Amino acid sequence: MSRRQRLLLFAGKLGYQTRSLDEAARKLGVDVVFVTDRCHQLDDPWNDRAIAVHFEAPDGAAFAVLESVRGSGQAVDGILAFGDRPAITAAYVARGLGLAYNHPAAVEACRSKLRMREVFRDAGLRGPWFRTVALQPAPEPALLGISYPCVLKPMSLSASQGVIRAKTRDEFVAAADRIRKLLASPEILATREPNLDQVIVEGYIPGKEVAVEGLLTDGQLRILAIFDKPDPLEGPFFEETIYVTPSRLAQSELKAVEGCAIDVVRALGLSHGPVHAEFRVNEQGVWPLEVAPRPIGGLCARALQFQSAERGERIGLEELLLCHAVDLPGSDWPREPEASGVMMIPVPQSGILQSVDGEEVARGVPGITEVQITARLHDYIAAWPEGSSYLGFLFARAGNPEEAESALRAAHAKLQFTIAPRLVVEHPVTRGMFG
Repeated sequence: MSRRQRLLLFAGKLGYQTRSLDEAARKLGVDVVFVTDRCHQLDDPWNDRAIAVHFEAPDGAAFAVLESVRGSGQAVDGILAFGDRPAITAAYVARGLGLAYNHPAAVEACRSKLRMREVFRDAGLRGPWFRTVALQPAPEPALLGISYPCVLKPMSLSASQGVIRAKTRDEFVAAADRIRKLLASPEILATREPNLDQVIVEGYIPGKEVAVEGLLTDGQLRILAIFDKPDPLEGPFFEETIYVTPSRLAQSELKAVEGCAIDVVRALGLSHGPVHAEFRVNEQGVWPLEVAPRPIGGLCARALQFQSAERGERIGLEELLLCHAVDLPGSDWPREPEASGVMMIPVPQSGILQSVDGEEVARGVPGITEVQITARLHDYIAAWPEGSSYLGFLFARAGNPEEAESALRAAHAKLQFTIAPRLVVEHPVTRGMFG
């Protein structure tokens, strides 16, 4: 009797993406060991036999995983990470077990917007001017040689949280102050991210923005999908909304994006596993924005399905990545022939979500395959740039990208969200005002 294959899955939290992969693993007869960021003193609270670690300390987390794996006496056949922070620990563990994955230094470079820009510059890739700026004391752009328009970005946050465009000195000063307050908030400090006292400032890059989903095998990049982002991302904030694939860029532009994607993963030294990358395209060419050694996040992965040319069977992104990680058939399946898209439902204003109306009407829009409202009623939700969570997600499939995009917009128009301002109250001890 052959041994069951075993995968280590690193994830900051257990959600849709981990559940989808677990379902695929059961179907394929693969054992999954979860490595998650939770209290190690609780004895398996979710009954999932996960290894508890703290991803903010990747060396210590990797040591704990290696000790657990070696103590179990069971072999590991593959490694996969969902999320930016888990990917670093996964890289150290893969190195310790001799498994195919990215080198830790390559993953670390992807976690720092500054280091990534330096790598792109040194590789001769297109990029804007950039520099780091301390937030304390309040920076004076005139003394720093700042030109406009520019973009201020926290070093390590994701999902465009805290990213602000400035077109004048006053806007720069206001943006720096706003980011400083965000980075000093208890929620951000609790993440223990490094460099919360500074930002990277870079020249604004105009143009159309696309996202690339890819898969690396021994340094060779396979493009799984290129997503258009049809809503202009011009600032002052950069909350993403719609992703649609296949891309409607000209064939020459698509080839240039693919070529740039190959160049950036090579420059960073990424070699194995999923890749999610963002690019701007304008008359000067393709400009890399960011690269992450992980798949597209959370529910957005539902926008991708892959189909067997022989049997017509379809699988999701998580199953394809599982097959790739443990070397099972299926990881080479192409994307489905239909167009598909997802809308990350934007947050129009910060406040308490009181009600959601129109879900069933939105589900009835032709082309809409799913409506998921993920924000919880009576919870506070923050708009960008302070926020990083959406109200929910809409999914569509159609004969072409235009129809998929139209379905998403039509469904969104059917939804009504009532968001009330959060009351400002006085803290009983500090007497400070919060809300």
